[in-house]
Amino acid sequence: MADQEPPGGHLPPPAGSVIIGVTGMHCAACVGAVERALGKVDGVSDARVNFASGKASVDFDPQQVSLAKLETAIRDAGYEPVAEDTGAPAGETADREQEARRREMATLRFQFLLSAVLGLPLLWLGMGSHLHLPLPPLSGGAMALVQFLLATPILAVNYQFYTRGILAVLKTRTSTMDTLVALGTGVAWLDSVVVSIFIWMGRAGYHAHQLYYETAGVLLAFIVLGKWLEAIARGKTSEAIRALMGLAARTAVVVRDGAEIEVPIEEVAVGDIVLVRPGQKVPVDGTVVEGHSSVDESMLTGESIPIEKSPGDRVTGATMNKSGAFRFRAERIGRDTALAQIVRLVEQAQGSKAPIQALADRVAAVFVPVVVSTAFLAFGFWLAAGFGFSFAFKILISVLVIACPCALGLATPTAVMVGTGLGARNGILIKSAEALQRAHAVTTVVFDKTGTLTRGAPELTDVVALGTVSEADLLRFAAGVEKLSEHPLADAVVRGAAARGLALPAAGHFKSVAGKGVRAMIEGREVVLGNRALMAELNFDVTAAESRLAALEESGRTAVLVGVEGRVAGLVAVADTVKPHAREAVDALRRLGKTVVMITGDNRRTGEAIGRLLGIDRVLAEVRPEGKADEVKALQAAGERVAMVGDGINDAPALTQADIGIAIGTGTDVAIESGDVVLIRDDLRDVVTAIDLSRYTMRTIKQNLFWAFFYNSIGIPVAAGALYKLGFLLNPMIGGAAMAFSSVSVVSNSLLMRRYRRPL
Repeated sequence: MADQEPPGGHLPPPAGSVIIGVTGMHCAACVGAVERALGKVDGVSDARVNFASGKASVDFDPQQVSLAKLETAIRDAGYEPVAEDTGAPAGETADREQEARRREMATLRFQFLLSAVLGLPLLWLGMGSHLHLPLPPLSGGAMALVQFLLATPILAVNYQFYTRGILAVLKTRTSTMDTLVALGTGVAWLDSVVVSIFIWMGRAGYHAHQLYYETAGVLLAFIVLGKWLEAIARGKTSEAIRALMGLAARTAVVVRDGAEIEVPIEEVAVGDIVLVRPGQKVPVDGTVVEGHSSVDESMLTGESIPIEKSPGDRVTGATMNKSGAFRFRAERIGRDTALAQIVRLVEQAQGSKAPIQALADRVAAVFVPVVVSTAFLAFGFWLAAGFGFSFAFKILISVLVIACPCALGLATPTAVMVGTGLGARNGILIKSAEALQRAHAVTTVVFDKTGTLTRGAPELTDVVALGTVSEADLLRFAAGVEKLSEHPLADAVVRGAAARGLALPAAGHFKSVAGKGVRAMIEGREVVLGNRALMAELNFDVTAAESRLAALEESGRTAVLVGVEGRVAGLVAVADTVKPHAREAVDALRRLGKTVVMITGDNRRTGEAIGRLLGIDRVLAEVRPEGKADEVKALQAAGERVAMVGDGINDAPALTQADIGIAIGTGTDVAIESGDVVLIRDDLRDVVTAIDLSRYTMRTIKQNLFWAFFYNSIGIPVAAGALYKLGFLLNPMIGGAAMAFSSVSVVSNSLLMRRYRRPL
């Protein structure tokens, strides 16, 4: 039996992948056409197209597939590919994409304006008699000629609807929104041309009022207006990520042969020493080698307080240097910088599909053929009912043009784009639309303790003197001995003494007693640090320290007895301290109805003490690293949907096993493979924000899908004449306007998500 991927599991990365821009898509059916065209290329393992961003993410075997083959497949489907330059820096990519969007909107604007300028007089000539408007004294033949001359350029300038609509059917056997537009307007224009020819020939029974040029021309004007407004709105859905991309520096000052030289960012090489002055952007990622400054990293982490930087500290490209000048060694450039990794992760998320979108995709796959069939059935019904060709023909065109599945195709991806963009702006990288959908549905949030809930570095917390020596001397003696120890807790004692300004005495005759403690001579006195077992072995009476020792252990601290000259002089305690805002995050999760679990390898007493301090519902203690995934699996087996929060390294198996893996990242290492969600900041409140943002996005998606389905469910029957007996018949031009603005309304609803505010 084949192994199954565990819930929340991750497949190995594809051998080759590329993101290709695709222009000319107008609906979910267009997306399906491009995906099927790419999927038919031998060697392509997966192809995902995002309608809202206009990008295709393709995984393939480089031995079988070239970029040229993929571009050819897209062109054969009737669309135009724009391949991503994988070597370009983020800023250059942003410029290129912004220019492509400007060109698209400029083209649509021109098409609309020309269509409107010609369409308004066409509408006046075609509908004036019905509206009792004065018309020029033209003969039937002249009226037909003027309308033909006005309508034909509108069809010509919007030729792509016909080329793509026809190509989609011929090359991919798929009908799209372009097919509907081509059928609706093309049939109206062709019928009018035939009637015009009969009028010009003087055939009896043919008159100017039988022409439908205005239907074809004005419909196209409305449709192109809708596409133009939609393009403007769609451009705003990814503003957050484009803003990040645009933050990249364009130049850098490098030190070569002792001289400071300003070079384009593309010419910075790994190992270069880069100078950054106050007010300048850090051009690439690296490590400070000289100087001191504070750096504003808010573009990356959302944290507004500048971070102090000294030699040895890491700096990130696109952050802003504030106060001092410093030099750093370039370590990550181009597509390897943290900013580029963030952009890539968000683009991949926006190119993925949420499970809820599967329903819309299935509907879109059969939608257009069903609509075409419905249109011709309605045409036949009204014709057979004796209402005449003109009436039935209006019904046919109305059904074809009102039923565009644009809103259906935009409902999910626009909300996903805004949601992932909001996450990136708040220092939360959501790797896929599926993760964005699943996050809000988790019932249990499991936190690793060390490095996640706590700092992961023990600190001195208590110094208790019992009267034989002063507190300062007790700590001096303890730190003097521990300075020679390699135990992980020893460093916390030494750092604690240094923080209090104590000078450490020299220690001699140092001896370590495995598993029990250490001893040494300091200032002529024997000093012993150890546990109860060592003190009993050396005949120290611990009675006076027992109550304080038990209290410290009960509170989760690790206490060490200190003996001086044969007597217990006191004790020192260290603890892995809780991170700021940890309790706040736990409380917020519980208010959301989530069960909070802590998992740790520590002993049960220490684990439960931390659990009580944070208000955690359940503590799983004494769990080995390899057993964490089993604990997550046990929770899943009990019916829980689990989010695991860990550091992304030691917790990788558990992060992978969980329904949602949330990895605590850092500003310069965001590409943590184990998690579905990466928190750039070391702030546990972002766990709450990630879950809340998922809930907010899903609510918007459901609203969008409701209105998209509602629009089509109501619009098609009305267009087919369902309300005619009640005195209402939908004019094809009104249907075209309604279709054009339906998608704009869905995108606008998604854009309202930008008002989102973090819950904490």
